[in-house]
Amino acid sequence: MVMENICFLLNQFIRCSAYENIIFCWVMHEQGIIDEIISKLETEDCQIYTISLMCDVDVLRKRLQKDIDAGIRSEDVIQRSIARIGLYEKLDTEKIDVSHITSEQAAERIINGERGKTDAEETV
Repeated sequence: MVMENICFLLNQFIRCSAYENIIFCWVMHEQGIIDEIISKLETEDCQIYTISLMCDVDVLRKRLQKDIDAGIRSEDVIQRSIARIGLYEKLDTEKIDVSHITSEQAAERIINGERGKTDAEETV
């Protein structure tokens, strides 16, 4: 039912001429999930980009710990998330290392097509 609802809503946005760009952000750690969603979308007049935002283990741990400390997530999220990092590496997506950049910088890389740029190449 979740997949059906996601695809229905995305297709509604695709059909609406008021939108030029649609950003669908969801944690997808399996290629099959991505493929299933894309296969159910009306993409004839669309260009699809699949992008994974990645970070190193230490950064992931620190970011999740902030959410745990704030009561947003439970403690077990850290080990589950770390265990899945390898799955994201295997996805057929463009990867952006967001370990040491801001969300604004990540958005700029996506907008400007600089998705393969490394942190060392980031200009502030």
